[in-house]
Order: sequence, then structure tokens, then C-alpha cells
Amino acid sequence: MLKGRHLIEPMDFTNEELEGIFDLADDIINNPKEYAHVCDGKILATLFFEPSTRTRLSFEAAMLRLGGRVIGFSEPNSSSVSKGESIADTIRTVGCYADIAVTRHPKEGAPKLASMYSNIPLINAGDGGHHHPTQTLTDLLTIRSVKKRLSNLTIGLCGDLKFGRTVHSLIKAMSRYENNRFILISPPELRIPEYIRKEILQKNNIPFIEVEKIEDCIDELDILYMTRVQRERFFNEEDYVRLKDSYILNAEKMTRAKSDMIVLHPLPRVNEISYDIDNDPRAYYFKQARFGMFVRMALMAKLLGVVE
Repeated sequence: MLKGRHLIEPMDFTNEELEGIFDLADDIINNPKEYAHVCDGKILATLFFEPSTRTRLSFEAAMLRLGGRVIGFSEPNSSSVSKGESIADTIRTVGCYADIAVTRHPKEGAPKLASMYSNIPLINAGDGGHHHPTQTLTDLLTIRSVKKRLSNLTIGLCGDLKFGRTVHSLIKAMSRYENNRFILISPPELRIPEYIRKEILQKNNIPFIEVEKIEDCIDELDILYMTRVQRERFFNEEDYVRLKDSYILNAEKMTRAKSDMIVLHPLPRVNEISYDIDNDPRAYYFKQARFGMFVRMALMAKLLGVVE
């Protein structure tokens, strides 16, 4: 039973609870009219202390499609935070008006702190480089819907593996399913953090290798999860220029991939996926964004207790 619970990090829910969310999302996809009014009279508060396009609009669209309404702010200068109000007081006040809230905050741990003072379900929509749990739910639902399983997969994660919160959350989540293997594709400067390597992968005897080029492994992958390699992460321009093209996925590189491999990306992309593969049936990143709306519909319905 998820009614009244918070979602602050992906590990807050068991695999069985996640399956319940995914099963509900599937039913919403197949029978949208049956869920068009389950949140009649409910109000979602969106508390975004840093900019967002996809995540905020996805949550708002999700609540509207369930029959509810939305209040909130999209940047802190339009809230009392600009006057010095604490996040604890903000969430306690919002709890007087709304039935559920979603927050994005630049400071790691801020949603966790807010949840300690919240009398309504609170969903973390991203806190610094820490967690982005509903993106992880989106990724898992997409993989499950396309591959029909969340186990026995070879998953390539490419780009900024050091600072990418979506990558860290996905590794943690997929490590809970059997026989998954990771190939970590990044420049040395942006390798996966030590705590992920030691506490998640090595501690649980999960097989993984680290490589520097997509070409070195793309033929082995069931899933390729792309992220942006950011110029500002490098100590000098020469290293960036030398490596940047290694992390651009194009049609030529896709010729080496399996016919049923899928390409995912949390978006927004810059230049790490060429437009020449957007029409490739293996390109799933925009379909992935749509799955995100459905999984957020299922999540909110569960947390509000309007659907078992």
C-alpha cells in the first residue's frame, strides 16, 4: 500500500511495489478513459526551485489527465523562498492547500528534509546530483514495456557517468534485478563514482566493465543509455576536443548494434545523439518521455490512494 508515502529516492519502494506502479501504468496506457476522473477534486502542487521543462510539464499533464488540478511555481523567485522562507515552512504551508506535491531543488537532500515536515505525499523531481527517482521509474517502465523484462540485460551507460544523477539511480535500480550486466562508457575524467563502483556493483558481485568508446561494445548491448558529455567537466579544452566525438551516437555507429537494441536518453540532448537516427526504430528517447507521463500518473494515483 503506497497511500500517503513519499518518493525521495528510487530505493524507497520494493521491486514488488514498483511492479504495481508499472502494472497500473500499463493499464492507464491501454484504458485511459477509465482513469480520466480518478483524481477529481485533487490538487497537485509543483514546487520547482530550479528550471525544468519535461519533468514539470510531465507531472502537470499527468495530474490533468487524471482529472485533478495543479498549482505551484516554476522558479524560486516567484515564491516566498525569495523572502527567506525555509523549505520546511514552504511544504507545511503547501500542505494546507494541496493533496500531493512534487519538488525539484538544486541542493542535495532538500526533498528529504521537506518530506520530514510534509503532511501530504511528496515526490522528489531531482535534487542536485543526487536522485531523480521518477526518471528512474520512467526508464524502468520503458525497458519493461519494450524488452518485456528487467533482468538478463546488458546495459551500456554512456557519457557523463560521474555527475549524471539519472545514471547513478538507474544502476542502483537495475542492480536489484537478476543477471544484469553493465558496460560503462566514458572518458577517464567522467568515470562512475567510487561509491557506485564499490557499494553497488562490486559489493553485490554485479558484472561490469569500463570502456572509453561506444564502438568498443555497442554490438553487445541490449540497451544504450546516452547522456551528455559536458565540456565544463574537463580540466582542459584539448582533452574535451580529443574525446567529444567518441560520445556522439550516429547512424554509422548504429550499424554495429543489435537489431533489437534500444537507445534511451533522459533528455535534453545537445549533440550526443545525431538527428540522423531519430527515425531509427531503435531510438526510444521520445517514446521514453511519453512513458514518463504515464508512470507519473500511476505513481500519483497510488500515493493518493485513489487506485489500489
